Amino acid sequence: MELTDVINGHRSIREYEDKEISQELLDEILEAGIRASSSGNMQTYSIVVTKDKELKEKLYDAHMEQSMVVDAPVLLTFCADFNRMRKWLELNDAPVHFDNFMSLMIGAIDAALVAQNCALAAENAGLGICYMGSTLANCDQIGELLNLPENVVPIVGYSVGYPAENPAPRDRLPKHGIVHYDQYQDYSEEDILDIYKERNEKGWDRYMNVPRLKEMTEQLGLKNLAQIYTIAKYTKESHMEFSQTVLNYLEKQNFMNNK
Repeated sequence: MELTDVINGHRSIREYEDKEISQELLDEILEAGIRASSSGNMQTYSIVVTKDKELKEKLYDAHMEQSMVVDAPVLLTFCADFNRMRKWLELNDAPVHFDNFMSLMIGAIDAALVAQNCALAAENAGLGICYMGSTLANCDQIGELLNLPENVVPIVGYSVGYPAENPAPRDRLPKHGIVHYDQYQDYSEEDILDIYKERNEKGWDRYMNVPRLKEMTEQLGLKNLAQIYTIAKYTKESHMEFSQTVLNYLEKQNFMNNK
């Protein structure tokens, strides 16, 4: 496939065929990830490949009971990882640090770049993926299940498999609402209304066309997509709780030594 076709054809796939991914293809996908850009070429990430059914069933709860966790043949979890590098530094009589928030950010960016390279390679091979925000939201539970040592934190993850559904591509905000040249240009009220016009319409229609989502929206008395995002999907309370989970886990994993 042409790269532009792969990029523009991306969809989140939540239903998969009962078909394994060959190790040869999986290796190609992982090699594509490893070729991603990396800060200082330190490659401060690790990829955990999960195929074991019992382990996926345990991860199902940590991933907020999303069906693709157990239905997909493979889960990929991309972690910020300074455990490996810190051990290498110690063996070479070099200062052993990288145990601070800046290091976490470097590892997280590395992990995200690798994840997207793998995603493109998988989709190019005819596979489907679905990113799961629960990877970071419940990083403590997932870290325990994946046996992650100190200085390793799960950042992003997704299911991978052969698609058993063909959903339409989701809308995206228009380029003029996202791209800034030279300097950031803040938005007027008119700009915001224009940028989100299509999203408001298509997003609302999507909720109204799925019975369970429509029922939820009506029960909560929601009137627009912005209210769905902030009252139903991503509440302040849930984000505060997940924020504290991440902060606590970062401290436990030795990434908060900022003195």
